[in-house]
Amino acid sequence: MNQVRKIVAAVVLLLLSVMVIPGLHAQDVEAWEKLKGNINIFWCNDMGRNGYYDQKPIAELMGDMADAIGPECIIAVGDVHHFYGVQSTRDPLWMTNYELIYSHPELMLPWYPVLGNHEYRGNTQAVLDYAQVSRRWMMPARYYTKVFNEDGCSLRIVFLDTTPLIDSYRADSLMYPDAHQQDREAELNWLDSVLKDAKEDWVICVGHHPIYAETGKKANERLDMQKYLLPVLKRYRNVAVYGCGHIHNFQYIKMPKDQIDYWVNSAAALSRPVKPTQGTVWCDPSSGFSVISVKKDVLNIYAINKEGKVLYTLSKRK
Repeated sequence: MNQVRKIVAAVVLLLLSVMVIPGLHAQDVEAWEKLKGNINIFWCNDMGRNGYYDQKPIAELMGDMADAIGPECIIAVGDVHHFYGVQSTRDPLWMTNYELIYSHPELMLPWYPVLGNHEYRGNTQAVLDYAQVSRRWMMPARYYTKVFNEDGCSLRIVFLDTTPLIDSYRADSLMYPDAHQQDREAELNWLDSVLKDAKEDWVICVGHHPIYAETGKKANERLDMQKYLLPVLKRYRNVAVYGCGHIHNFQYIKMPKDQIDYWVNSAAALSRPVKPTQGTVWCDPSSGFSVISVKKDVLNIYAINKEGKVLYTLSKRK
């Protein structure tokens, strides 16, 4: 009888060893490798859901894709923490929203974040100070810039703090206690000086809030972004893309006589419906993240859904 059990166990182990595990196939890896450029960056936002909804599966997918693509870093464009930000660098949300979720070995990379409106409901300074706790959390200031150079190709990403740019957040000091304390003109003047001197092959600016998007959120948010931020972005005609989160779906918007492409990156946890609006080239309600892939003469942004499929490619050429 024991011999029979041993034989059955051996057969089961053999069957398990040859089973095709659904989800990650050789053809997926092969397709992902084709996305690679000289500079590769993963982009996520609106993900802080304690691993629930699609957050954990997308985090695992990001790790698997990182193994194939080899990104330089990950940018986190706001709302890493729902719903009331964090209270300190020791807040348990750092574990349940971030460290224990993005735990794949291939995600042990530099992460470059910006503050979202949900971070502004908590202790924003703690989000900056977490850079002193985590070796991969790279946040030197509320707004900053980073240049990537690889194989003769250069990319500048400008990270913006958009909540204090919007009047309604500044006026609500109960919900957003330090938004009004930030110097809006100082940030815009800093951005002007950065863009004036930017000579890289490609310049991408990212902030949590959209300039253009289809959404049920209040129109004043986008109108303020158009009023305060947009003129600076357009001034030197070197910004290729303005990217954001906040809306929880994918949108690619192109406005007439505007050199900038507007990319809304979907939530890496919980997405929302979307429909076309003025300037919509493409939109999709899927959750997911984006991959930025840059060569000297080509900039590609790929929308990736939770199955790891490319839904759309924004491609710009020089």
